[in-house]
Amino acid sequence: MKERSELVVPLPLDTYAQQFDALFVTRIQRRRFREYLAGLLLPRDRNKTLTALVGAEPITQAQTAPVQRLQFFLSQSDWDAEAVNDRRIALLQADPPTRAHANGVLVIDETGDRKDGTKTAHVAHQYLGSLGKLANGIVAVTSLWADERVYYPLHVRPYTPAGRLSGGRQDPAFRTKPQLARELIATARQIGIPFRAVVADSLYGENAELEAALWSAQVPYVLALKPSHGVWAPEAEAHSPHEAAARLDWQDADHPGGWSAVERTFRDGHHEIWWAADLRLSGYGPDQPTRLVVATTDPARLPVHSTWYLVSTLPLAAAGLDEVVRLYGLRQWVEQSYKQVKQELGWADFEVRSDRAIRRHWYLVCCAFTFCWWAEWRTAQSRPTAGSAPVPPVVPAQLAGASRHAEVSGVGEKSGGSRSVPVGGRIATRGGSTGVPLVAAGAAPRTQLVGAMAHAAALLESVVLGGSPSAIAGLAACGH
Repeated sequence: MKERSELVVPLPLDTYAQQFDALFVTRIQRRRFREYLAGLLLPRDRNKTLTALVGAEPITQAQTAPVQRLQFFLSQSDWDAEAVNDRRIALLQADPPTRAHANGVLVIDETGDRKDGTKTAHVAHQYLGSLGKLANGIVAVTSLWADERVYYPLHVRPYTPAGRLSGGRQDPAFRTKPQLARELIATARQIGIPFRAVVADSLYGENAELEAALWSAQVPYVLALKPSHGVWAPEAEAHSPHEAAARLDWQDADHPGGWSAVERTFRDGHHEIWWAADLRLSGYGPDQPTRLVVATTDPARLPVHSTWYLVSTLPLAAAGLDEVVRLYGLRQWVEQSYKQVKQELGWADFEVRSDRAIRRHWYLVCCAFTFCWWAEWRTAQSRPTAGSAPVPPVVPAQLAGASRHAEVSGVGEKSGGSRSVPVGGRIATRGGSTGVPLVAAGAAPRTQLVGAMAHAAALLESVVLGGSPSAIAGLAACGH
């Protein structure tokens, strides 16, 4: 059977990849890096396994040279994945549109994917949040930086269940997910990533060790608690966040009692009124070192899927209710990023077993993710609007299965309803809106990676799979 030729790498991707060339020892390694990214970015009608990345048949062509070359690059070739990721993050910080700033958030989360067998590193029968149940699979703890316009992964650490280690939970190599989260936060701070607060769901918000570490390091945070999170208190007082919220004197929107209206603006342009309040519960309070904030769509019913209970060390004088709600709302970008790296970029499609190869695959997916921003912003800069700064164009999603509305699941928890991602908000009163908008006044919704990813893939496909001269010319413009 005739083998397929090497994948053509278009100019924009080659220009992006040149910035990593110094990290690879040989020309062949540099070539494989480009081919791997191109394979991840191109739309495919099946999972992005090694055979799919080069367009080979999954069984009959699995041993052909193009597949084996990528297999060697991923598993055995001598290069440092952490150095590649450090370079990727440095490029993001050097580019003004994607540079992290002090009004964004550092999101900590974990993601799990089903994997068969027991020979692959880190794979075990464990809880997988993506499935909402115990299953055989692999879990990674991740960090992500986000603001209202841009979001991207920073670092990833695989979680190894105690059963995979000879010493169990006492093994020196064992790390809980919150302990891995501490390492990720420390790494982000060490490389100088600025953020307003660490944001995470209740798995981390209810971990006393992590909260104590953030407190002692003076790292501000906005972490979720479960509604039933119990505290010690006199019998007549509330004993959980839900009980404390239910005791607020709510009658209706005209008589909100202890609630304040918060207007949230979403990227598709629509607005929603949420209601928020500072709660007093045990040692929590607006005048205490640690606050407990509730935010909900319905103060009367406190629906599970649209009510947040948030613990924060941001003082009331520096962060009003609108700011706390804004910061936690940015956590939803991590759910959106999981959809994209899994549905479009093959995060869980690896067919390697070693820890080193898995980590390499994940960071190569992160590089492909970042290329989408890189290509999109440069294309936008080539067609600025007269009299205004260039902004990303709205590009319709073109990949099969791509999300077209940037809606994410898991409002406040791993499972639940679906809600569009907010881009801003302000405190609202019955007489109108007051306070400072969290996004520049009048800011229009901007495209997010849904459009950028489709745009990058369409550009690559036009060259690799045979595109028109005009599309190829567009690629050349994108690369400069």
